[in-house]
Amino acid sequence: MSFRDEVEDGTSRDLKKPFLHTGSWYRMGSRQSSMMGSSAVIRDSSISVVLCTLIVALGPIQFGFTSGYSSPTQSAIIKDLGLTTSESLMIASVPNIIGWLVISFAKDSSFLYMGRLLEGFGVGIISYVVPVYIAEISPQNMRGSLGSVNQLSVTIGIMLAYLLGLFVHWRILAVLGIFPCTILIPALFFIPESPRWLAKMGMMEDFEVSLQVLRGFDTDISLEVNDIKRTVATSGKRATVRFAELKRRKYYMPLMIGIGLLILQQLSGINGILFYSTTIFSTAGVSSSDVATLGIGAIQVVMTGVATWLMDKAGRRILMTVSSIGMTISLLLVSVAFYVKDFISESSHLYSVMSVLSLVGLVAFVVSFSLGMGAIPWLIMSEIMPVSIKSLAGSVATLANWLMSFVVTMTANLLLTWSTGGTFTIYTLINACTVLFVLFFVPETKGRTLEEIQASFR
Repeated sequence: MSFRDEVEDGTSRDLKKPFLHTGSWYRMGSRQSSMMGSSAVIRDSSISVVLCTLIVALGPIQFGFTSGYSSPTQSAIIKDLGLTTSESLMIASVPNIIGWLVISFAKDSSFLYMGRLLEGFGVGIISYVVPVYIAEISPQNMRGSLGSVNQLSVTIGIMLAYLLGLFVHWRILAVLGIFPCTILIPALFFIPESPRWLAKMGMMEDFEVSLQVLRGFDTDISLEVNDIKRTVATSGKRATVRFAELKRRKYYMPLMIGIGLLILQQLSGINGILFYSTTIFSTAGVSSSDVATLGIGAIQVVMTGVATWLMDKAGRRILMTVSSIGMTISLLLVSVAFYVKDFISESSHLYSVMSVLSLVGLVAFVVSFSLGMGAIPWLIMSEIMPVSIKSLAGSVATLANWLMSFVVTMTANLLLTWSTGGTFTIYTLINACTVLFVLFFVPETKGRTLEEIQASFR
């Protein structure tokens, strides 16, 4: 008897899930199908994968809101709390997700430190868990597009922070930051656990239930079940890998690629530019810098949406190559513009031209970043890591990403004070290195199962 038959006969027993009891609403839907015609649509298609992706995407929206919070509120916070520039820099440099209430009721800088620290725990977990979960539940023909929803949600969160920051006080904005996670927490009780994680844990019955729910009850999942079982059996029952074994190609190559891409993503300077975009636009001579910053946020959302559409059509590698080349050329343009502005009068026509040129370069940089280097490093990391080291390797890669984010955010304002043109020259050189890294090391993962991708490193 198939799983679907068991469900519809009402004979399947309740399954004990590791944390959340999942899939019960599908069983309820099947028993009430005569009363609820829409349940058949849900059960007989892979729409459940999209629903699960949209639910967990609330986490990255929170992530983006946290990242974007600093830009529209920085000057008001400094004024209201009497902070020095160095204190503001330290607070903004700890990228973070839960301490919005602490921030909202802040009396001095210590409250902001505590709030950002609390937020950091949540953002750190979300930034790793969400892309891995989406990659593990998605069918191979949808994995690129669904995986890009993670970064799309981050950009939506950033844009919301920019937009709301134009109209509400920074304390109210902090309160509004609570809402994505407030919706996410109860929604988590209605999504299935990752089938690959269940298989790795030896929970084979639960694993097949979860996969069947995600693929639709009329879908034959036998081939995918066998592939996943074969991969889990190959990786062995031992949950950990000895340090000496990391010298094997099947471990060190995905580690190097995953960590390398996430480090280069941050060293591109994107967070420094986004966090201090208002300041950068003011330096560029843009009168309404807050509105320009909002425009950048909107462009990010649109272009990340385009990347989501292209991901399973063009492929990951080609998008990252185009993205990194575009970022390099854009920042070179910005560097030249700021260097020239240092040597001409502010009243000259050329100065206005250079201001426009620097703005065009920054917009082109954000467009290029959103097309590839924004979403794909997280997607590639979640695709290439072997099951046996995925938890450890993913955690190390995420730690490296956030450490680089900390370094970039810490140094961005100092570098901009030193030399705006020099700062963008450094970022230009790093992005040129990214082009070479992608061309020589990063594999194409489009159209391949996770098991096929991971086997290619052996």
